[in-house]
Amino acid sequence: MNAYGTGQYRQTQVTTVDKGRLIVLLYEGAIKFLREAVKANEAGDIPAKANFINRTLDIISELSQSLNMQEGGEIAFNLKRIYQFWTDHLLRAKITKDDTAIMDVIEMLCNLIEAWQVVCTDAEAAKVAAARSAVIAPEKNATALQAPRTI
Repeated sequence: MNAYGTGQYRQTQVTTVDKGRLIVLLYEGAIKFLREAVKANEAGDIPAKANFINRTLDIISELSQSLNMQEGGEIAFNLKRIYQFWTDHLLRAKITKDDTAIMDVIEMLCNLIEAWQVVCTDAEAAKVAAARSAVIAPEKNATALQAPRTI
C-alpha cells in the first residue's frame, strides 16, 4: 500500500472508531514510538530518540486533556496521575542515555492497553447484544400484538 493510501486508511480508522478503540490506538502509537526511541538510543541517534519521545508526549498530553474529570471520578483522577508520571519519566529519559524509564512506561502502557481492550471488547459485545435484542424483541411482542382470534 502506498503512503497516501496508508495515511487515508489511518485517518478513516481514527475518525470512525469509538472512543475506547481510539484510546487503544493512541496507546499502540505511544508504545510504537517508545520502542523506536529505544532503538534510536541504542544506535546513538539522540535527535531521533528525542523526536520519538516527543511524539509519545504529544499522545500522553492528548489523553490527559481528553479526561472528563467531572464524570470520570476516581478513574479519571488516577489516569491523570499516571499520565503525569509517564510525562515526568519520559522527560527524564530524554536527557539520559538510560532506557529504564522508557521501558517502565512501555510496560505500564502494555498493562493498561490490555485493560482497555477488555473494556472495548465488552462494550462491543454489549452493543451486539442490544442490537440482537432489538431485533428479537419485536418478534416476541408480535404475537402479543396480533388481533384477537375470533371463535
